[in-house]
Amino acid sequence: MSPLYILMLSVHGLIRGHGLELGRDADTGGQSLYVAELARALGRNPAVGRVDLLTRLIDDPQLAPDYAQAFEALDAAHPDRIRIVRLPFGPRRYLRKEALWNHLDQLVDRTVNHLRQQGRLPDVIHSHYADAGYVGTQLSQLLGIPLVHTGHSLGRCKRQRLLAHGRSAQALERQFNFSRRIAAEEDVLAHASRVIASTPQESETQYGLYENQQPERIVVIPPGTDTSRFTPPGKAPIEPHVKAMIDRFLETPSKPLILAICRPEERKNLQGLITAFGQSPQLRERANLAIIAGQRENIRALDEDQAKVLTGLLLEVDRHDLWGRVALPKQHEPEDIPQLYRLAAQRRGVFVNAALTEPFGLTLIEAAASGLPVIATADGGPRDIVANCQNGLLVDPLDPAAIADALEAVLSNPHDWARYARRGLVGVTRNYSWDAHVEKYLRVIARLRREQFRRHTTAMPRPASNPLPFVQRMLISDIDNTLIGDRGGLAQLLETLRQGSHELGFGIATGRTLDSAVAILKHWRVPMPAVLITAVGSEIHYGHDLRPDVGWSNHIRHLWRRDALAPALEEIPGLTLQAAENQREFKLSYNVDPQTMPPLRTLHAILRSHGLHARLIYSHDAYLDVLPVRASKGHAVRYLAYKWGLPLRAFLVAGDSGNDEEMLLGDTLGVVVSNHSPELERLRGQEQVYFSTSSHASGILEGMRHYDFLAASRAQSKPALLEHA
Repeated sequence: MSPLYILMLSVHGLIRGHGLELGRDADTGGQSLYVAELARALGRNPAVGRVDLLTRLIDDPQLAPDYAQAFEALDAAHPDRIRIVRLPFGPRRYLRKEALWNHLDQLVDRTVNHLRQQGRLPDVIHSHYADAGYVGTQLSQLLGIPLVHTGHSLGRCKRQRLLAHGRSAQALERQFNFSRRIAAEEDVLAHASRVIASTPQESETQYGLYENQQPERIVVIPPGTDTSRFTPPGKAPIEPHVKAMIDRFLETPSKPLILAICRPEERKNLQGLITAFGQSPQLRERANLAIIAGQRENIRALDEDQAKVLTGLLLEVDRHDLWGRVALPKQHEPEDIPQLYRLAAQRRGVFVNAALTEPFGLTLIEAAASGLPVIATADGGPRDIVANCQNGLLVDPLDPAAIADALEAVLSNPHDWARYARRGLVGVTRNYSWDAHVEKYLRVIARLRREQFRRHTTAMPRPASNPLPFVQRMLISDIDNTLIGDRGGLAQLLETLRQGSHELGFGIATGRTLDSAVAILKHWRVPMPAVLITAVGSEIHYGHDLRPDVGWSNHIRHLWRRDALAPALEEIPGLTLQAAENQREFKLSYNVDPQTMPPLRTLHAILRSHGLHARLIYSHDAYLDVLPVRASKGHAVRYLAYKWGLPLRAFLVAGDSGNDEEMLLGDTLGVVVSNHSPELERLRGQEQVYFSTSSHASGILEGMRHYDFLAASRAQSKPALLEHA
């Protein structure tokens, strides 16, 4: 096989190839470091030809201009082989991850366009965190490329933990958008070819909370660490400013240094650590405590959660009168972090991670590589790290006395301290180097590619030369209650299309079957469109002779088992199979009694229990369409854009109901006619979704005027995609 091209997706936070601003906010932490180092490590392997780390382009005057560069080399020795690719989506300014969800469909579209322009598709898409998983799932389905996913942290776990601490479900939803995040995680688990977990605990316990967990697809590969950066004292210097950063807070700087490094988040339990230190007379006398908790100029300028954590730390220091014993520096540079570990090791201190929950614990590996013993929470990844390295003790993070006792046990016994330090160095080299990680990773990918080859999964065809070279824009409309319903408005629209330039194309996207769509168009005397997306996006045909798009059929056939789906849904209350003429090879259609039909999540669970995969589209509170996971009106429109070489902004799409929603989102120009169903109201205010004040075809015309869609189509000629009936 040819060298791998891997497209990595990590869309939130601040990512650049140098001087990572770790701890600047809650979104720029271990994941940012992980993806950058993984990209470099993969790119250095001879089996990998190219790694692109795709993230968000941010043009914000409050940030360095680096984040507005479209491309950045991650490795100076291989500038074209390992790089960051930044695409703009949503507002130009920086946004926290919870505010990105409404803009992710736009990133899907722009990524497809970027890949089309560069003329090469990746062999594997690797998404990081739920937001990138949402994007990666759509790209994988659209392009027919296998998806690998790393969760980093999981919404169900975080929500469960915060509820246990007394937070209200409504407040959590407003702050963290858990419903969308967890739904995206469920979707990515259902679709991903492989999910990479850091520890067995993450694989079994954390992913075990999800309905779509598929244990056979989860592989455990511990992350690596750059041992060239993290070394024990004596192998690299400790610059004076790093010592000064800590020592200016301390009465007796020479005491052993207890070190914690993390973002100021409630789950990191920093206040519990200060409580443990403050309540122990032995620790107060024997050691100092340094907490590196992100970056700040002014606590009042931080977001509410970070400000709350840091204010709590200061109040806890004051409550125990720890001034002169606790260091809380406001600023540090990325290159200071390895030196802080070495400083703590030089003073024969301890690194502590007392987080309430910890999916992995990268800082524990960094501490071990620096010859620094650790005290770690008994939750999550630290259990495996300490078991592999045998370089410290595990504690209950909710028990301050236990934390204090463990710290005292290590600090008071020089023999144990030296033994833990030696074991940590050996354990990291053996278990957590990037070379070891990449070797395991590439074995997983090789196995996955062999499986894909054996299944003969058909990838989306590469864009060919356009057989309709004059088409530059396309109108795609739903039929019922959108294109038809008002003969006067329809006549005006058709006349406008006839007078448009040869660069303007016309197509339909409908829930109707092909025969039904053709019949209703003839009844309303609509000239035959050259592109017909029918059966809720499960079929594409071209021209007057209705040529089927075989490539689309091959693309959506993935995981589709129609003969097994019908029996599985047969006994579901509230579902009645529609007449035979409404059923298609890639579509099962039901009439719905909304009072008795179970929720969609229950239907998904029933299908999963039978090992089945399908997309469920519910519309008008009356109909349910069951489709292949890769089929929908929205995916069909994007397929056309990709196949025919048109940007998605060249498509004006018009609809009125829930089965039109997906094609209205993203980079297409969306028009919702005034007689729309209530389920589309949630799109009001979305970027590039225009709500017409006119109904039916008149509403489409109004939308075309809103977008000035005919501005370049003034020539008096027939549209190239509009054929006469």
